[in-house]
Amino acid sequence: MELSVQKKFETYPDDIAAALLRIRTLIYQVAEQDGIDKLEETLKWGEPSYISPIGSTIRFDWKAKHPDEYCLYFNCKTTLIETFKEIYGETFVYQGNRALVFKIIQIDIDAITDNPALAHCLSMALRYKKIKHLKLLGA
Repeated sequence: MELSVQKKFETYPDDIAAALLRIRTLIYQVAEQDGIDKLEETLKWGEPSYISPIGSTIRFDWKAKHPDEYCLYFNCKTTLIETFKEIYGETFVYQGNRALVFKIIQIDIDAITDNPALAHCLSMALRYKKIKHLKLLGA
């Protein structure tokens, strides 16, 4: 894990850190399954961020001002969230055209990270530059 990202994880409450580590693992698993061997891990806007050379940045974070949720953020200038809404509808809670919101109260992290819909959304983000011209991003 990149040092600045590790230090960021150390600031999270233990249960949040565990949930976000599972999301991180899922991002790497999806990248591997998609044949993406270059995945950059860094902090952007103080949040753990992941980008492939053929994709769009994925970020996630938990904020103390909203202690009952954490979010997965996507570039709002892409069609990612719009496509997720079209394909998966009410499967997720959305924040405008930039985020998927997960409520802590409802956390069953296994159910979240084992969700094929989330893995598919991450895959579309990691491959966005290659698929952005396709209807529904090739879904």
